[in-house]
Amino acid sequence: MRPSQQMRDLGVVQRGAGILAEPARAFDLPAERNEAERVVDELFAAIERIGQVHPFAKGMGLAAPQIGIARAAAVVQPPGDAPAIILLNPRITDRSEETDEQYEGCLSFFDVRGLVTRPLKITIEATTLAGEAATNAYERGLARLIHHELDHLDGLLYTARMRNGIEPIPVEEYRQTGRAWAYK
Repeated sequence: MRPSQQMRDLGVVQRGAGILAEPARAFDLPAERNEAERVVDELFAAIERIGQVHPFAKGMGLAAPQIGIARAAAVVQPPGDAPAIILLNPRITDRSEETDEQYEGCLSFFDVRGLVTRPLKITIEATTLAGEAATNAYERGLARLIHHELDHLDGLLYTARMRNGIEPIPVEEYRQTGRAWAYK
């Protein structure tokens, strides 16, 4: 079974679906707290299903549009035992000038990996369930994971960030499965 078919069977919306190309709708928090909690619970349930069939040495993330919900919510599971990061109405408020280029995969087209340039550090402002703004900075692999999910909430796939003339490669040619991203 192709990896993309496996993800589809686990409930992940696949490339070509309109919901992946549209900006997600923000939550009005705290008024929509129950709805936000329901969406986050669905994201965690999907991450659990996906994690049972595929290991993620680099960590993983999932945005609500990827499970068919057009709302501005994402969950990022860092590598190792670090707690998951819940992002509601997130937006990047600052990014480093320094970037790097690494291969990324996407659950919504998991048959390929693409070489994507991203900032090495980003600052995110998100909304708590209580409706308060929370700001956090992330670096390197975690910044990459979070930026990837925020792109989903803006209706972008990582292919939009690839350099001109560079195409994704088949997963069979990708040689870094099971290894964390390397940084200098």
